[in-house]
Amino acid sequence: MVGTGPGNPEHLSPRAKQAIEEAETIVGYRTYLKLVEEMLRGKEVISTGMMREIERCLLAVHRAGAGQKVALVSGGDPGIYGMAGLALEVIEREGLWDKLEVEIVPGITSASAAAALLGAPLMHDFVVISLSDLLTPWSLIERRLELAAQGDFVVVLYNPASHRRTGQIHRAREILLKHRSSRTPVGIVRNAYREGQEVTITDLENLLNHPIDMLCTVIVGNSQTRVANGFLVTPRGYEL
Repeated sequence: MVGTGPGNPEHLSPRAKQAIEEAETIVGYRTYLKLVEEMLRGKEVISTGMMREIERCLLAVHRAGAGQKVALVSGGDPGIYGMAGLALEVIEREGLWDKLEVEIVPGITSASAAAALLGAPLMHDFVVISLSDLLTPWSLIERRLELAAQGDFVVVLYNPASHRRTGQIHRAREILLKHRSSRTPVGIVRNAYREGQEVTITDLENLLNHPIDMLCTVIVGNSQTRVANGFLVTPRGYEL
């Protein structure tokens, strides 16, 4: 399982690049494979669309079980909202532990990529919450948002909105505003380290005045986060 990071080859780890080069077969979501397509020449490539994660894992696992060297590709880090967990579950269900050698190759996450472009908003405790309710009940997501807001965590929001899901980011903002100031700094990063990159610093009051979609990662500061010369900074607590 290989994490390709944000998608720019410059941010692909040497081991991830080596794993892709060594593989005979590459399996992944077509959008992520397109980001590393220059590395896929001469290989068998199996790509599928969204909502076909189980199919991809089964294909990858059974190809590997048959003796092929397979790279199952995830954007970001495969163990963080990626394919690693599902792949391990599939291996377990299929009874293939004794036939496979498994390696999970980490990658730069959306949270860390967005944070780097914004400055240093994750210097203290933070949580990452996906607003997609495809696999998690919305009631549970709301509860997690509420508790994170109460705990004064910096909050990283994945999958903040899509064409069909437009209300979740509104509700997330409402919950956060119950526990922190409307002037709380917020960073929005779209297409981090990819073509069309956009970096916006705003606040909770004006969050919804900016376009937000599935290509965005939203980072909401805690009570100590501030803007310093165009960068978001969450103090760690050092005395200067």
